[in-house]
Amino acid sequence: MTATFNTVLEQALQLPVEERSRIASRLIESVDEVDDVETSPAWRAEIESRMDSIRQGTAKLIPDDEVMIGLRRKLAEQRAAKSA
Repeated sequence: MTATFNTVLEQALQLPVEERSRIASRLIESVDEVDDVETSPAWRAEIESRMDSIRQGTAKLIPDDEVMIGLRRKLAEQRAAKSA
């Protein structure tokens, strides 16, 4: 990794959670904007299958706030285990 990357990362990690979240979202959006990413036929089939489940109402959808709570809990557990 470059020195610039490490500098930007260290500065970003010092920001409040809300600002880090906004940066993370924007970075993800910028990756999603790339049109030249190839998707394998297997992934396309999986995506179509999942979309069909959503359209048919058979998919179990989880609200984003519940997902984030679970992810934060798991991250906190991992960090606690590392520091123990």
